[in-house]
Amino acid sequence: MSGGQPPGPPATSRILSAALTLKPAPAEHFDLAFTATTQPCPWPKAYGGDLVAQAAAAAMRSVTDGKTLHSMHSYFMRPAEIGMEVRYEVELLRDGRGYATRQVRAFQNGKPVYVCLASFAAGEPGGTFAAAYPDGVDPPERVPSSAAYLDGRSGGTMTEESQRYWSTGRGFDQRHVPGPVYLTVDGERLPHQAVWVRPFDPLRPVDGLTDAERDLAALAYVCDYTILEPLLRVLGLPWAAEGLVTASLDHAMWFHRAPAADVLGGWLLYAQQAVAADAGRGVGLGHFFAPDHTHLATVVQEGVLRYDDGGPR
Repeated sequence: MSGGQPPGPPATSRILSAALTLKPAPAEHFDLAFTATTQPCPWPKAYGGDLVAQAAAAAMRSVTDGKTLHSMHSYFMRPAEIGMEVRYEVELLRDGRGYATRQVRAFQNGKPVYVCLASFAAGEPGGTFAAAYPDGVDPPERVPSSAAYLDGRSGGTMTEESQRYWSTGRGFDQRHVPGPVYLTVDGERLPHQAVWVRPFDPLRPVDGLTDAERDLAALAYVCDYTILEPLLRVLGLPWAAEGLVTASLDHAMWFHRAPAADVLGGWLLYAQQAVAADAGRGVGLGHFFAPDHTHLATVVQEGVLRYDDGGPR
């Protein structure tokens, strides 16, 4: 297969900075408000990572005493429209000496579409432990990019638009081990996988955020693209399967250690595993690791996994 990219705009991480660019607005419900726009994607609803990252950015802009974001707990209440403005209202629930808490509600067309609680910590001395870095993962240089993998392939529900999106439209180069689950489940039907992620080009400054805050929001943004894939892999369901419906339900993320400067410009390893699937839902677990094997963050997400192949009942 060739390594060419499908026709369309060049691959760029600009989609992330566009997603994270918030505009202050008069508060209508709580203490502070911002607006942001959901980014293009080829599905009927906006990408869930848009909402998580934009809410993280709104919450971080409300904390000005040096505390850092250490956890978020989110619910996706309604589908958000693509390319439309979302209003983020921030409630300042608590500002303590060691911790601060924010509630963020996102509204679109006058209705709540997303809600989260975000917690911030000043940091203090304590013991250290981290999840183990996975063994035996091929380095990214030996793994094809999504664009290279999809070049010349077709099938299922994939369109030219979704091929471009999977290949270059998500802001990050993503490389799967043992293989992608776009058109078929490439590799064994195991309940785990790893995904290498790296911005297509250097991350840009974002108004209202420090580079360190932008990097935390970038982790929140990219984490949602593939967190349900270990479930698809073990169930034998590629993204392009006819009759497959997926959606984010709830999401939790813990930021254990702040990425060092420029770490988000290189390859991160996102190690993922399936936790459970039943009754049209599934739970996935993921760990982000820096190049020096530092465990940066942990993600848990539950999503809709509805599959109807149209066969007899």
